Amino acid sequence: MISEADVYGLLVAPMLLWIGAAMVLSAVVRRVLGWLGFYRFVWHRPLFDLALLVIVVGGVVAFQARWLAL
Repeated sequence: MISEADVYGLLVAPMLLWIGAAMVLSAVVRRVLGWLGFYRFVWHRPLFDLALLVIVVGGVVAFQARWLAL
């Protein structure tokens, strides 16, 4: 069972930390995709960015479950 994470005495749900890390990674990926001109081929950019965030959150959670013990 996954317990809460202790952040300076404040108990925080792990999903909040994972989403925070995924938002940072997603911002980097979005910046790179914009620089490469990838968004010219995207029909609905906000929907694509949301899907990208969901994929990155899944990756962060899978990484945490596989290699880290929270």
